[in-house]
Amino acid sequence: MAREALRKSRVVDVGWMIDAEEAEFIYQAPLPVARSRSAPLSPKAVQNCPAVNAFEARCFEVLVPFDLRLRCRTGTDGTPALMRVPEGSSLEAPAAKKLVMIMPAESWRSPDRPVVQIQSPYLFLSDELVYINQTPPLFHYPDPPRPGVQVCGRFPIDVWPRKLAWAMEWVDQSKDLVLKRGEPWFYVTFETMDPSRGLRLIEAASTPELEEYRRGVKSVVSYVSQAFSLFPTARSRRPKKLLVKRER
Repeated sequence: MAREALRKSRVVDVGWMIDAEEAEFIYQAPLPVARSRSAPLSPKAVQNCPAVNAFEARCFEVLVPFDLRLRCRTGTDGTPALMRVPEGSSLEAPAAKKLVMIMPAESWRSPDRPVVQIQSPYLFLSDELVYINQTPPLFHYPDPPRPGVQVCGRFPIDVWPRKLAWAMEWVDQSKDLVLKRGEPWFYVTFETMDPSRGLRLIEAASTPELEEYRRGVKSVVSYVSQAFSLFPTARSRRPKKLLVKRER
């Protein structure tokens, strides 16, 4: 028993869950990027680099759940608008209106780069101090390339279990954004207090305690502009345990 407890203590559990209002079956579990590694060509190949392996061990990919082709056009008043291109889109127009939007201009990084945002139902949490990093799919080269720069983010998932969104600064508005179902959409990597500990991704259950706590996180950006200032309050009101493995 002591040996089993020691083994578990060397692993940090990170939970994931899908919180979708509908069509939950189109969203797949996050996958380790290391699963698609090819055999090394030599002992000095990239796959044998300890630094590469340390990064990839904490890196997971979230797959695009539908086919979507978007076009960004600027109207006569200078306001950008999104067009869903039926050819190349399995996501129908009513669903696209729920999930896809152009962010208000005051939230852009640059006045000539509109920011498009797509909602996702993915949520990550932990009972230990863990930071999540959301990045582009670094090891994937989409065809055609995406016409902009993904907006990245980092926050602690032990006190801030909220759903992720995907956002892109649209740099080249002469080109469409093409997302294909099943290709990597974005990556998530995780930072722990002790980098020597391993990391295990498990599906989390939706418990009454978790849902009550999440209500404190929900929509705070509609009320305050610096949501991270609420972390001390969130930590003081957090139950000791929020991560419960989902049993199917």
